[in-house]
Amino acid sequence: MSELEPRAVIHLLLHVAVPLAVARLCWPAQWKRAAVWLLAGWLIDLDHLLADPVYAPGRCSIGFHPLHTWPAILAYGALTLPRRTRWFGTGLLIHIALDWIDCLLM
Repeated sequence: MSELEPRAVIHLLLHVAVPLAVARLCWPAQWKRAAVWLLAGWLIDLDHLLADPVYAPGRCSIGFHPLHTWPAILAYGALTLPRRTRWFGTGLLIHIALDWIDCLLM
């Protein structure tokens, strides 16, 4: 396996650090529980398993992978509305935002 480039390592670290920071800042009394749901936003990366190759350093996820398309993103936004799914929806949107920033940096 080849070595990850610095941008990819920073991207992965941000996928952990940003949800933790958002949970701590937005829901301080319940930050641990919120953090678990925000981090669950990583589940949408399961769609990478459908791609060949699974990991391509120069490929933008947004618009390429099924769970990274605009209809899916709209659904994630809708998940933020009900209180019961708000943390998960927020985690999904954080994940998409970080992926979008990564695409801009490519």
